[in-house]
Parts: sequence; C-alpha cells; structure tokens
Amino acid sequence: MKRDMIKLVAVWVSVAAAGHCMADSPSYDTLIAHRGESVDAPENTLPAYKTAVERGFGFECDIFMSKDGQIFTCHGDLERITEGAVTNRVTDLTWDELSKINVADNAKWRDSRFNPTHIALLDEVLELAQDGRYIYVEVKGHKPEWVPQIKEVFARQRKATPKNVLFISFGREVCAELKRQMPEYKVFWLTTAKVRPSPGAPKVPVTAKYIVDVLRETGADGVDCEYVGGLTTAKIMDEVKSAGYEFHVWTVDDLDLALEAFRRGAKTVTTNCAKQLLDEYEKMER
Repeated sequence: MKRDMIKLVAVWVSVAAAGHCMADSPSYDTLIAHRGESVDAPENTLPAYKTAVERGFGFECDIFMSKDGQIFTCHGDLERITEGAVTNRVTDLTWDELSKINVADNAKWRDSRFNPTHIALLDEVLELAQDGRYIYVEVKGHKPEWVPQIKEVFARQRKATPKNVLFISFGREVCAELKRQMPEYKVFWLTTAKVRPSPGAPKVPVTAKYIVDVLRETGADGVDCEYVGGLTTAKIMDEVKSAGYEFHVWTVDDLDLALEAFRRGAKTVTTNCAKQLLDEYEKMER
C-alpha cells in the first residue's frame, strides 16, 4: 500500500509539473443559463434573466434589431412562442408593435404568475450585469450592420462592461465587426457540431482546424460549440485551446453529459436548467 501511495503522489507531482489543472465542474461560474433560467420562467425575458441572477448564475440572451432600430431580446420565432398568434418576423415589426406581444400567452405559461410577460429592450437586460458573472449576448440574424446600434446601447450603460458581458454569434461577419468596433469585449464564434465546409456541401463533423481557421479569420476570442458527445471531443478542444483560444459548449441539460464536457476541457456549459444541474451535481458529490 505504501508503494502505491508513493506512485500516486508521483503522478500528482508529474501532472502539476506539466502545467495541467483539474477540469472545471458544474458551478455558479461555469454554468450559463440559456435564455435565462428558461425551465422556470419564459425564455428570453426579464423574469428568466432575473431568476438566473438571483440564483447566482450568468445567463445567455438573444438579440435582434427592430424595424425602427431598437435592440431587443427574443429568440425570434414568434410563431412558436405565441403558438401561432403572431406570425411576423421579429425584424419586420417596430418596437411599439413588439412591446405589445405577450410571450407568456401560451400553454406552458398562461396560467402562471408570469402571464403577462413582454419582450424587453437590451438596455433593460444589461441593467442586470454584475462583475463575477457573464451575460452572453447572442447577436442573431447574421447582420453586422446592427453592430453600431448595439455599440450605442452599450455606450449609455453604467453596469455593462467587458468584465461582465461578452458576445456570441453564428455570423462570422458579425464576430469580425464586433471585434472591430468593440475590441475590448470578448467574442465567441458559435458553431454546430456538424458544419457545411462550403455552401451546398453535405454536413460533416466540425474539426479543430476548421474552428481555428474561422477564429483567425474573424479575430474572435474563442468558440462556443454545440456539444455532441461523439463529435465534440477532447482532442478538438485541446487543439483549439493550444492555438490560444477559449472553448465553450452549448446546450447541455443532462448532468452526465455536462460532466463529460467539462472533463474534455469545456470552460463553460450553457444549459436550460442551471440550478437543476448544479443541485444534482452537489447531491452527487455529498
């Protein structure tokens, strides 16, 4: 037994000497509430974001620009959210029209304390910013021309800073424009676990090279990748991080998968049920 203990200590020492560290695990710092705590409040609304903040988590929100130039938070699929009551594209409506939509008037929330709940401006969301927790602002729509208006929103904010807000986007041009106009803020490129290497080509598993090439092209600080166990491997994460970039993943609602993602090297995990995952993890650890 003594010999085994000596071997174990030697392994610990060698790992430390190689500069490795323990993998991250579910915590208030590493779980990001997707669209707010969207299991317990209507997604992409102030109640969902406030619930995340009150529970101690950072959160993700989706933003668009209205027809008359207002930046607001909504996933965009109004037909789904309102169960067919509103079928317009969000970008075709003015802020006055958008602000009247009750996003809690659906089967899930109609009889809850959240009815009615309305779409919020990004200005209102950023009032929840606090150092120590990040708000992930996803710029939807692949519209780099929205960036000047987004910058104006941030310019009039008192609480939102590079210490507590970052940007994510599937749009490469959006990422590049955010880094050009707001270089002090972190920007992560969003990707699915399978991509089309060229327009019209069949989807193939994303590779570390593909990710790194996009990050170099856009100037982004890292990637936020869809987590699929058989595709989002430790090898990919290691290679991207070795190139000097951060690696984050979305959207994981199962504790075993979240733990797997952390073991493989994910820095944060975005989830629809942050409190539930953390409670399950803490119970398992006891």
